[in-house]
Amino acid sequence: MKKTAFVLSLLCLSMVSIAKQSKTITIRFIETSDVHGAFFPYNFTEQRPMKGTMARVSTYLKRQRKEYGNNLILLDNGDILQGQPTCYYTNFVKTDAPNIAAEVINYLQYDAETFGNHDIEPGHAVYDKWVKEVKCPMLGANIIDTKTGKPYATPYTIIEREGVRIAVLGMLTPAIPNWLSEDLWTGLHFEDMTKSARHWMKVLKEQERADVIVGLFHSGWDGGIVTNEYEEDVAKKIAEVVEGFDVIFFGHDHTARSANINGTLCLDPANNAVNVAQATITLKIQDKKNRRIEILDKKGEIVDITGEAIDEEYVNHFQQQINEVRQYVERQIGTFATTIRSRDSFFGSAAFTDYIHALQLEETHADISITAPLTFNTSINAGPVYMSDMFKLYRYENKIYTLRMTGEEVRKHLEMSYDLWVNTMKSADDHIMLLNKGAEGDEQRRGFKNLTFNFDSAAGIDYVVDVTKPNGQKVKILQFSDGRSFDEKAWYTVVMNSYRGNGGGELLTHGAGIPKDSIEGRIIYKSERDQRYYLTKKIEREGTVNAKALNNWRFVPEEWTRPAIERDRKIIFGD
Repeated sequence: MKKTAFVLSLLCLSMVSIAKQSKTITIRFIETSDVHGAFFPYNFTEQRPMKGTMARVSTYLKRQRKEYGNNLILLDNGDILQGQPTCYYTNFVKTDAPNIAAEVINYLQYDAETFGNHDIEPGHAVYDKWVKEVKCPMLGANIIDTKTGKPYATPYTIIEREGVRIAVLGMLTPAIPNWLSEDLWTGLHFEDMTKSARHWMKVLKEQERADVIVGLFHSGWDGGIVTNEYEEDVAKKIAEVVEGFDVIFFGHDHTARSANINGTLCLDPANNAVNVAQATITLKIQDKKNRRIEILDKKGEIVDITGEAIDEEYVNHFQQQINEVRQYVERQIGTFATTIRSRDSFFGSAAFTDYIHALQLEETHADISITAPLTFNTSINAGPVYMSDMFKLYRYENKIYTLRMTGEEVRKHLEMSYDLWVNTMKSADDHIMLLNKGAEGDEQRRGFKNLTFNFDSAAGIDYVVDVTKPNGQKVKILQFSDGRSFDEKAWYTVVMNSYRGNGGGELLTHGAGIPKDSIEGRIIYKSERDQRYYLTKKIEREGTVNAKALNNWRFVPEEWTRPAIERDRKIIFGD
């Protein structure tokens, strides 16, 4: 009887000991992605308050940290070095000071950050300096140093919270070579993300013995560029085929999404600090010493930040940088005699894109210019033109390229562009634009079926686009604008931006039919500075700018296209 009581006593003590060891903890993850320089409450491009801003994110983070303390893990998913004049200023103007993007990440105490494709775009000098200034781990498991064969960036980081080992694996879309000149990523190779995820998952499970595994992927949901070597957007695919991720935070496609794939939370907060993606994981630690940790619950959501108050403490901390950028963008560089609007570029020859065509032809003396509207809906008003307006006129830091192309390749390039953009009308009542009612919230489409920054038009040649013709047969080039005859078999010098000239949008490859590995051999000239720099110099030279449409191309038959344009313009823009 005494022996039984002794055994029961030991059992009770053991149960008490186990109960003391066992505990439940909750970890809150917050992700930002594609911030694109939305650091401050003021949009320096549009000269107005900013809807999304890290100054509002800061307010939200303070409240979350009060609730979760050290169990809040803050992650950024890249594309932070490009987008606002603030980025251009800190990347290329005031280069002797710490990069503002690094200072924001450090001030808000991020736990890890991943490279984005637009973080590679400024070039080695900018992003290598930025990485040294960021205090948290900079991740990029699939960015390979070609000299060593090892990751150029830290592949993953292990974060410990109350005995729980959390692994964060960072990767970015490997489609960089399709968009950016090799001099911007010299010595690097971008490995297929699915292949890389499989490799590192084994490391995280077997060597690191991670209890929670998080993917931090600068890659969209699905689709995009697909080659024999890689796929651009694979967040969904990795969740489906690589077992072991508890959460995949992703971005790149600027589209908010919350999904659950086979138990993996998949979260994308979209762009410009309008939202954050948030995951909450509850775990039960039964035996910390023997690694008996169980995930009880996982929840994910996209949180709208635009209703948060501006964190004045955050703003005060960065007031000197804000003042410097404001002084930079408020410099007057000229005057516009008339207002120009990017929206006009979708419906015919327009002053907005044609001014860029004129610059490209003047700088290079090329035969033909190709460009697309890089901003969906913006305008530069008649009157004083400031440096801030240059970020409306030209959104990205693309350079100017000239390439050798045949007349047939030029036409086929334009055929693909207009096939992305224009419907084949079967009657006068049809839409002239290729629309997608579900794409209004997608910043890169805004109601169009395809990406508007791939809607190339040409200058230097006169042509018509017959919207009654099937795909591949819409464009008819009549002659050069100076009266010379156009020959599809002849070779011409064609000017375009570096994004397109490197194969971006696949218009040179799928459209013109130039093999990807032949493009570099076609390039004759690469500008030293970015396109915005040359546009600024052009405006300064001219003083008063009288930008006009060249009227070198139009949609036909006009008895159908004119009323169709009016109808579709109202649908897309409301005017």
